Amino acid sequence: MPIKQPNSRMCFVCGLENPNGLHLHIYETEPGIVEATYIAPEHFQGFPGVLHGGVVASLLDEISSRAHMGSDPQKPRFMFTAKLDVKYRKNTPVGKWLKLIGKAGKAKSRSAEAWGGVYDAETGDLLAEANALLINVPPDQFDLSRLNELGWQVYPEA
Repeated sequence: MPIKQPNSRMCFVCGLENPNGLHLHIYETEPGIVEATYIAPEHFQGFPGVLHGGVVASLLDEISSRAHMGSDPQKPRFMFTAKLDVKYRKNTPVGKWLKLIGKAGKAKSRSAEAWGGVYDAETGDLLAEANALLINVPPDQFDLSRLNELGWQVYPEA
């Protein structure tokens, strides 16, 4: 059974109170694999009917890094993206269901690799994918005892 990962208040991708955000809900379907579904609204388009490439990259950045986060909301592995190699395979549409998948790759004590994909949920076509190199957020930059300031918790579905 999928385990819902926490959201924050203001993150552009997962922040539920960010008025300009994507409000993504992410689920760990098995250790090291996360999934989400999303319908991009028209105001995130670049060309008519096509999701802006920067938003696609943001989705890939989030879903790939979340694969290493784990399912314990009190002990998440927060990571910065050091490198994101994006391949845009087909236009990503607005107004249609998308399926996002993130897979954890090799992990070391301070870094990790991951993969993310954006699929057309109806056809199963791979629209964009990325390989990520992730680096742990240094402990002196973020104190895990302050997660409540982020609003970091598992919120019920709306």
